[in-house]
Amino acid sequence: MRILVSDQNFGDGAELERRLAAEAGVELEVEECSSEDEVAAALARHRPDALLVQFASVGRRALESANGLRAIVRVGIGVDNVDVAAAAERGIAVARVPDYCIDEVADHTLALVLAVERHVVELARDTAGGGWSFRAGGPMRRLRGRTLGLVGFGRIARAVGERARAFGLEVAAHDPLVPDDEIRGAGAEPLPFEELLMRSDVLSVHVPLTEETRGLIGRSRLALLPPGAVVVNTARGGLVDEYALAEALGSGRLRGAALDVLVTEPPPGDHPLRALPNLLLTPHAAWYSEEAIVELRRKAVEAALALLRGERPSGIVAP
Repeated sequence: MRILVSDQNFGDGAELERRLAAEAGVELEVEECSSEDEVAAALARHRPDALLVQFASVGRRALESANGLRAIVRVGIGVDNVDVAAAAERGIAVARVPDYCIDEVADHTLALVLAVERHVVELARDTAGGGWSFRAGGPMRRLRGRTLGLVGFGRIARAVGERARAFGLEVAAHDPLVPDDEIRGAGAEPLPFEELLMRSDVLSVHVPLTEETRGLIGRSRLALLPPGAVVVNTARGGLVDEYALAEALGSGRLRGAALDVLVTEPPPGDHPLRALPNLLLTPHAAWYSEEAIVELRRKAVEAALALLRGERPSGIVAP
């Protein structure tokens, strides 16, 4: 059996993946694909039984070259770069790694909330330039008693809520897939979507990117947030309408925003979000720790091996 790694950005030539595959008696090939055409060519060349893909696109065109492919594992939480329906049509199992960076993303989310609310970046920049004023970042407000609204209530959102309560924030959540009693049991108040928006002093987005959720937080929903609200997105670019967000930030209606993910990464130099002083951008780093990298890579290989054995790993998406 053979596993193909289509792409990865870990910088060691898939050393860990090679070792784990060898221990299982499976061949492993590594490519550096950056486009769907390159993935298609690699699939045709290596004819693997399983594919590990990180960022490259695996669409219908690539899958047409996948003779003998039995499994695809997305090396990450989301599967928005894999055409799951096209894979299912061909009888190819698709899985992901849903649980490798829960703490990291939750920590990063709270770090962004605190950085925006406490003007950490502005104060540090002013001090580095020779200033010494507690007002350099602008007015601050007390977090205790304010409402954090969570859009989605999966593993990461629950971990964010747990951390937020330690800072005295009231936590509310909306997730049509989670029963209200379960949300209450996890320490959050379940609310209808529009009411959640209207009550959220800080709105944090934690849903997967699908055709149904693309543009979920658009102009009309941003308008429902209280004046001075903060928007945080550590989930997926495309969930928040970036141009509508730029308008709301530029007008001063929103106090600030913090994004770790964008539709295009990195954003072009003329992107309107780049010029906004009340926006904090981080480079899709919320998932990252050295421990998370090892866990992600190990679990991705383990999922591929499980699928090749005919088992169903916890991150299976289809069939």
